[in-house]
Amino acid sequence: MPTQRLSMRRIRKVLRLRHVQGLTERAIAHTLGVSKGVVHGYLRRARLAGLSWPLPEGMDDEGLELLLFPAPKAASQSPRRSVPDWSYVEKELRRRGVTRVLLWEEYRAANPDGFGYTWFCTTFEAWKGRARPTCARRTWAARRCLSISPSLSQPSYAARWASIQVSTCLSMSAEFFSPSAINL
Repeated sequence: MPTQRLSMRRIRKVLRLRHVQGLTERAIAHTLGVSKGVVHGYLRRARLAGLSWPLPEGMDDEGLELLLFPAPKAASQSPRRSVPDWSYVEKELRRRGVTRVLLWEEYRAANPDGFGYTWFCTTFEAWKGRARPTCARRTWAARRCLSISPSLSQPSYAARWASIQVSTCLSMSAEFFSPSAINL
């Protein structure tokens, strides 16, 4: 759950302590009883909004809040972002030393206001699932593809060894517990 914003009175105090008294972020955080990250975040927002102390004449709390916390743009208002060529991304990932981070950095260099890394990875995985679906599951009838033959070379008092041969010419040894082999 996101934390509550500081009141506008306390945000004004952050700006005043920084610009008038010249306190460090750590000292401001200690004075107000908040974390250094919170102080840094408000000072960063003020710097991006072009605010310093004293605030412009007639600046009320609502005006300050609108400058510090602008309403996010709706997706329809933002310009259309370009989508990477996923077949190129897949082809490049097969090359040695190429990672998703490198490809995403190339994408962001070409599209500075492009999508973030998380979107890049999740959308690529979704595309990969649509473009190259995993093989269909095969259900096998056990009587057709599995044959078990007991090996008589193993001692019968502990367990029996069996050789399992699947119809794909795969063979392996496995130890099966035989309840009839135990003498109580």
